[in-house]
Amino acid sequence: MTERTRSDCDVAVIGGGLVGSAIAWGLAQQGQTVAVLDEGDVAVRPSRGNFALVWVQGKGLGLPEYAGWTKMSSDTWTGFAERLQEQTGIDVCYRRPGGFLPLLSEEEMERRAGQLRRLHNQPNVVRYDYEMMDRAAVVKEMPFIGKDVVGASYCPLDGHCNSLKLLRALHTGMVQSGVSYMPHHRVERIEPRDGGFRMVTASGDEVRSGKVVIAAGHDARRLAPMVGLDAPVRPERGHIIVTEKTAPFLKFPVGFIRQTDEGGVMIGDSFEDAGLDTTVRNGVTSTIADRALRIFPLLGKLNVVRTWAALRVLTPDGFPIYEQSTTMPGAFVATCHSGVTLAANHALALAPHIAAGTLPDEFSAFSARRFHVPAVA
Repeated sequence: MTERTRSDCDVAVIGGGLVGSAIAWGLAQQGQTVAVLDEGDVAVRPSRGNFALVWVQGKGLGLPEYAGWTKMSSDTWTGFAERLQEQTGIDVCYRRPGGFLPLLSEEEMERRAGQLRRLHNQPNVVRYDYEMMDRAAVVKEMPFIGKDVVGASYCPLDGHCNSLKLLRALHTGMVQSGVSYMPHHRVERIEPRDGGFRMVTASGDEVRSGKVVIAAGHDARRLAPMVGLDAPVRPERGHIIVTEKTAPFLKFPVGFIRQTDEGGVMIGDSFEDAGLDTTVRNGVTSTIADRALRIFPLLGKLNVVRTWAALRVLTPDGFPIYEQSTTMPGAFVATCHSGVTLAANHALALAPHIAAGTLPDEFSAFSARRFHVPAVA
């Protein structure tokens, strides 16, 4: 191969979505020289298709450390958003009014209450306030709910933002901080070289760095083994419906329904194992719309202006992977399906550890080694 481009930096971040750009921005704040290698707009990028929640309630059942990690990010999100706006002038429209999950039967109420109770009864879990509210209590906050709503779970820590503005702010901020953003640079190979790493892209360009972070979403599965890591991620398709803009009526994000800062209403509530297929299925969107109308009948007066399907990045248990290679120190993987919720942590908590060259012991719960434990007979 003829060397076309060589770029030396402290850290190469592979992936320019919300996870990669948050880490790159955070690394730059630590004084690291950073290059972001990204496929660009051709990438299957969940960052452009997500629901934009900063959501705490219900997260961590089965991995209590994740409940604490999620709450930590929610608690630092306000300051994170303010720093981005101060630097870039972009308001990502973060709000934290609390969030509801409406429930349509007594059976749903019992199931939700049991889930939250089991979550908070886990050993060493970080507890936070939440409430199971009956219909009368929900009506006081949202008098326009439908007759089928029997109650809801509520958590004051939940919020939402404009995720497209967040991605734009992170890209603007990281470039302003000196990060070299390299679109159309899909990484084909990662090789250890001279105490660091050599990345070779599909176009034949070469980038060298002291450390490397694989934050490539679905492509992490292919790249991680090149540096002795494991990222067993899979795609899960979700559908979203967007209505025309209307006067503000919904103060709270409601699990799978939220009114954006621009006035439109987003509705999303599907989970499908469909590979990398992002085809919109009318039967799925109809089911989503029917449930939304049972919760908020007034949505029936609004026109739908857009629908799309996007792909979550999921591990076998749904929890993140953060890990450093034991065979190639300086190589890290970071992957999760909650890139909005966890953006503050990726920028403010994870990036400083990567800059220092090591992950502390508390990250061991998020190692992919948890998938290699033999099943108990």
